[in-house]
Amino acid sequence: MSNQSLEAEPLNPRNRYANARRNADWTIDQNWPSYSAQEHDRWNRLFARQAKLLPGRACDAFLEAKARLGLSGSGIPDFADLSEKLSAMTGWRVVPVAGLIPDDAFFDHLANRRFPAGAFIRPEEELDYLEEPDVFHDVFGHVPLLANPVYAAFLEAYGKGGRRALDRGQLHHLARLYWYTVEFGLMTSPVGLRIFGAGIMSSPAETIFALEDTSPNRVAFDLERIMRTKYLIDDFQQTYFVIDSFEQLLHDCYQDFAPLYDRLRSAPDIEAHALAEGDRIIAKGDFHYFRAKGKAPASAA
Repeated sequence: MSNQSLEAEPLNPRNRYANARRNADWTIDQNWPSYSAQEHDRWNRLFARQAKLLPGRACDAFLEAKARLGLSGSGIPDFADLSEKLSAMTGWRVVPVAGLIPDDAFFDHLANRRFPAGAFIRPEEELDYLEEPDVFHDVFGHVPLLANPVYAAFLEAYGKGGRRALDRGQLHHLARLYWYTVEFGLMTSPVGLRIFGAGIMSSPAETIFALEDTSPNRVAFDLERIMRTKYLIDDFQQTYFVIDSFEQLLHDCYQDFAPLYDRLRSAPDIEAHALAEGDRIIAKGDFHYFRAKGKAPASAA
């Protein structure tokens, strides 16, 4: 950006907020003026790459909301300005955090329509893949859909359900719902499958893989099935789940999970690659990508 000086990169460039003073709710001061020209340029290049790939692949709600919020390749957004726009649409705000925060704090933020977003941007050497969510993943990938009233209601309900899952010792089941929808969800459209998960939205390689590669399974959304299904944290997904609409997602998840949790206690987990009885299969994967990497079990045929 033209008004940014060309100072050297901050110390600890991978996450310069790592030692920032945290408030009781784990939020920090974004200190937007402190971003360097190099950090803004990194956002701009990441934004431009995804903006080119997503039309015709991302769901319409995401593309429309990105435009309404004014997200652009003109530097890292100021969370205060972004929150003002978002709040006027759905009552959500974006709050800066240094990185991953404790589960109870995360759920509390969501339950109160606050999305905790990492304030740091990935270093140059991790431009294509980063394990910990940064400002590009969190703001570009997650925030636009918070402008959609139905999706916004779903994520609020998810936050409210988080405490119960923690208290019951079944957070791993609820986490799978987040993983396979909020992070890596697909949805139907009149012209084919579309992306709505933030983990795909912010990854150029997975944008193509999730929609166009023949490797993964694509299976229709089923709440209990998803909560039983393991996932991969260090590679593309072996199975993607497909919703029909955000209305379906909200309807199916806006319920008392207690009976479901009771059933899940005795139900075996389903491996990430496996198809299960009762699945409505949209596409059966051939797993060629995973075989080439030695990651496909013999049963994944």
